[in-house]
Amino acid sequence: MVLGSIALVAAMILYVCLNRFAVRTDPRVVQVMSALPQANCGGCGYPGCSGLAGALVKAADKGSLNGLACPVGGQDTMGKIADILGVGNVQSDPMIAVVRCAGSYQKRKLMAEYSGLATCAAVNMCGTGETACGYGCLGCGDCVATCSFGALSIDSLTRLSVVDENKCTACGACVKACPRNIIELRKKGLRDRRVYIPCMNHDRGPVAMRACDVSCIGCGKCKKECRFDAIVVENNLAYIDSNKCRLCRKCEKVCPRNIITAVNFPVRKIVGNGSNMPDSDIKSTNRLMV
Repeated sequence: MVLGSIALVAAMILYVCLNRFAVRTDPRVVQVMSALPQANCGGCGYPGCSGLAGALVKAADKGSLNGLACPVGGQDTMGKIADILGVGNVQSDPMIAVVRCAGSYQKRKLMAEYSGLATCAAVNMCGTGETACGYGCLGCGDCVATCSFGALSIDSLTRLSVVDENKCTACGACVKACPRNIIELRKKGLRDRRVYIPCMNHDRGPVAMRACDVSCIGCGKCKKECRFDAIVVENNLAYIDSNKCRLCRKCEKVCPRNIITAVNFPVRKIVGNGSNMPDSDIKSTNRLMV
């Protein structure tokens, strides 16, 4: 009888605790979780897919999903989640990781030989690394190691990080892993076309030129040429704003260092229209400029 009474009291206590401290899970969170890719990469800014699912449900209760997105699942995944939660889908521009350094070891002056721990973080803590440029890619592959999708690799010849456009999900893990902050998430652009400056050197022109053959010198010629105010020059370095850039590529022609990079554009050639661009490309550029 004593043991039975103790068991009964214990059962009652457990029942009260179960109801008192139970964690109520919104069934919509489970539904949203099932729609997410389960990558748990943290690219959304939350600790895994469960954190994003909870944030999406809370945002849906307020009537909008603005500011929330799954970079791995992309627009298709966000569309499914919007349908589950019964709110309007937020259209977002596809992003991609871009390595802002073109200074291969053939273009940068070698100053030393490093034989310590082979990580970018360790080399960066020791100073400029093996070259005279203290801003460029270190080539040890910290970004490669942190990418869960196999989208990055180190080119054996240039010793620079290379992004595979077909695999990159813009999760941002490589951006956080780079100790020199040379990897940036940029808009993929119309037809996957982008124009950017692959340099992070903030030294003055003469110093930057001695350190690397393809460094930006902050001369500002590209800024003066741009009619859309898409280029700014700060701390001796030019930067192209992907939100303002119309992909006209006029800045590319005036750069004295020939470092402005245009990706996925048709190859320029001399044609009958008197220009060095194909007719189709000229029409495309004109549409972008309207």
